[in-house]
Amino acid sequence: MFGKLEDIETKYEKLEQELAQPEIFDDQERYKKVSKAHADLADMVIVFRKYKEFSQELENNQELLNDSDPDIQEMAKAEIDDIENELSKLEDHLKVLLLPKDPMDEKNIILEIRAGTGGDEAALFAADLYRMYTRYAEANRWKVEEMSSNTTGSGGLKEVIASISGDKVYSKLKYESGTHRVQRVPATESQGRIHTSAVTVAIMAEAEEVDVDIRNEDLRVDVFRASGPGGQSVNTTDSAIRITHVPTGLVVICQDEKSQHKNKAKAMKVLRSRLLQLEQEKAKAEEDATRRSQVGTGDRSERIRTYNYPQGRVSDHRINLTLHKLPQILEGELLELTEALISHFQAEAMKRQGD
Repeated sequence: MFGKLEDIETKYEKLEQELAQPEIFDDQERYKKVSKAHADLADMVIVFRKYKEFSQELENNQELLNDSDPDIQEMAKAEIDDIENELSKLEDHLKVLLLPKDPMDEKNIILEIRAGTGGDEAALFAADLYRMYTRYAEANRWKVEEMSSNTTGSGGLKEVIASISGDKVYSKLKYESGTHRVQRVPATESQGRIHTSAVTVAIMAEAEEVDVDIRNEDLRVDVFRASGPGGQSVNTTDSAIRITHVPTGLVVICQDEKSQHKNKAKAMKVLRSRLLQLEQEKAKAEEDATRRSQVGTGDRSERIRTYNYPQGRVSDHRINLTLHKLPQILEGELLELTEALISHFQAEAMKRQGD
């Protein structure tokens, strides 16, 4: 591991030297490429250099154990314990930093939320989750663009699709995919009984045209008149778009824009991301036969997380984490949850590497 880290530090120093050359600014493409490579290695090199500093301190204190003065020996022993503890933490951090990077981590995402079991109550909770993710995005200074939505008369969402763009969005939200279960007393419940509803969330890396090859002959594009809740027409022209990818059977509908061209562009963005997700899932299935699709059926029994209103708690069942912070989490304070999930799955990846 440390030989590899030495090589990485050498590479980092060479990139640093290249960035110091004035002529690099004459080639902006080269400058961007070198800057990114340099930035990608920075965290690892900083931690490695800190590790080497502590290693040197450890060596110095071990020499002091042979000092003739007992007080100096005692002081060195205390220092050694602290240094060894710090070195252990830094080594664990370096192991995480050396894990293979998910190539999707840098990407923006397509967020899909759908009401599952629970009727109107599920649709209302789908709207709550959409607001939660929107608030989290705002806190991270990410941009949210709603692409398609299907609302209910009560203010709920049967389905919503949005793109979220910003710095490493996929890396922060990729573990949100799955079935989210809510336990609460619906506003319409006169007896005060707690109901359980389910909502599915899909987080897909936003695919660029270069990521997915889509042939025109594989697409069936239908245009129709957009309609709103209750079936009333909201457009007087055929601007809504339905795109069917014939080989996979995937269907994307977009009707939020008044322009047929804009609806088609949005629909293609969603289709590319769904196809990329299919490719990812296929590759993962080949690597790990036990891995299933990101999103379940929306049934109550399949869940990654439960939001319990009476007790004000949120439980993530994958990592056995319960936080009594339901109001804060629904306001978009997801950092504690997302960091715990990232740490858990990094630890799992480290175990697999060790096997």
